[in-house]
Amino acid sequence: MADPIIAAIAFDGISPFHLSVPCLVFGADRTRLGLPRFDFRVCAMEQGAIHTDGGLSISVPHGLSALDEADIVIVPSWKDLEAPLPAMLTDALTRAHRRGALIVGLCLGTFAIAAAGLLAGRRATTHWAYTDQLQALHPDIILDADVLYVDDGDIVTSAGVAAGLDCCLHIVRARYGAELALRLARHIVLSPHRQGGQAQFIERPVAKTPTADRFAQALDQVRKTLGEMHSLDSVANAAGLTRRTFTRRFQQSIGTSFGDWLADQRVALAQRLLEATDKSMDMVAFEAGFGSATSLRQHFAARLRTSPMQYRREFSRCAQSGPRVAAL
Repeated sequence: MADPIIAAIAFDGISPFHLSVPCLVFGADRTRLGLPRFDFRVCAMEQGAIHTDGGLSISVPHGLSALDEADIVIVPSWKDLEAPLPAMLTDALTRAHRRGALIVGLCLGTFAIAAAGLLAGRRATTHWAYTDQLQALHPDIILDADVLYVDDGDIVTSAGVAAGLDCCLHIVRARYGAELALRLARHIVLSPHRQGGQAQFIERPVAKTPTADRFAQALDQVRKTLGEMHSLDSVANAAGLTRRTFTRRFQQSIGTSFGDWLADQRVALAQRLLEATDKSMDMVAFEAGFGSATSLRQHFAARLRTSPMQYRREFSRCAQSGPRVAAL
């Protein structure tokens, strides 16, 4: 089977950070993590050197013809937001979309996809500071300004800057499964908890610290024993901290409350059990620490906007005769 082709569109004046997001997720060889070897191509309207807004020059090896073969086309950002999209880029994006490629707009890249006419009547998002401008330019878009990304089937768009990483990891998860997305998230040391109203199909691992103090050790122990009871007081005591100090440090380092983090960890474990085993819902709920299938269903509905049964139907590897590649 040929390597999946990922085409990222660069342009003169692009931010190096925005371009680095798809490069980080798809451009590096991570076959040792179990991911496929991606054929990652940076392309532009004109091949050759382009200048970034950070003062760097980049040699772009591919033209827009790369989009004609790509399985995934990513627009990492865009400039001249109110100017008409160049006709050659509009044509290339339209052809790729019509052919069945997944079109991805990260941050201001949503503007380019909208200008190509691909978002009319569809849900999308972009950087919160530019949502009013996008809505004014394209009033037919159903804009959701409160989420990290929007997956609308064959088009995925993300909010600003770091949310592009969440979006790319979501794509990895949807196509290659939760376990590989978790390995990748850990490998690139993604933020352990990302707030947002959009249901996230990625795990939220706790970042490893260079020196594993009692606080980190206590959280590691919780993650290893999610099926057991874990109260705020017991974990604070294991960390050698008062309840108040533990709560403050947890909020500062993890970015959420202990209760929400614990529920997220348990949902993530339940996802893996549903994917990799044929255990009953009651057993999955018990091993993940929810106590009952009813509680499991409630947490899935609140966090993933789906049911455990539906999640198993979509992502279970047990029901497949071979390695499963989930479609978006």
